[in-house]
Amino acid sequence: MSTSTNRAVVDQPRDAQRLEITTKFFRGLTDPTRLRMVELLLEEGEQSVSELVARLGQSQGRISSHLACLRWCGYVGSRREGKYVYYQVTDERIATLIELARGIIAEHAEAILSCTRM
Repeated sequence: MSTSTNRAVVDQPRDAQRLEITTKFFRGLTDPTRLRMVELLLEEGEQSVSELVARLGQSQGRISSHLACLRWCGYVGSRREGKYVYYQVTDERIATLIELARGIIAEHAEAILSCTRM
């Protein structure tokens, strides 16, 4: 095998892992509740679990589960103040990513809405 062929074989696991991580990254924002939470935190700033429960109209357990996912993957951070835990977006690149997505969506909304393959 040539050097480039050897490199291609070696890079396949790395490429597969990169694709898996990237897919999981975007999957974190594909859930409507998680995406809305991130949007609320970006628009209104830090929120407690009870504030998010009131805003989203879902159970505390469900909201906490979504927040745990967002926190685990690095979308949000938290701080404790007494018995309350407050969440905030800790990486401003998330705001940039959502703004970029909104721009793309604005240009292709009709096609995205009519897509039957997703």
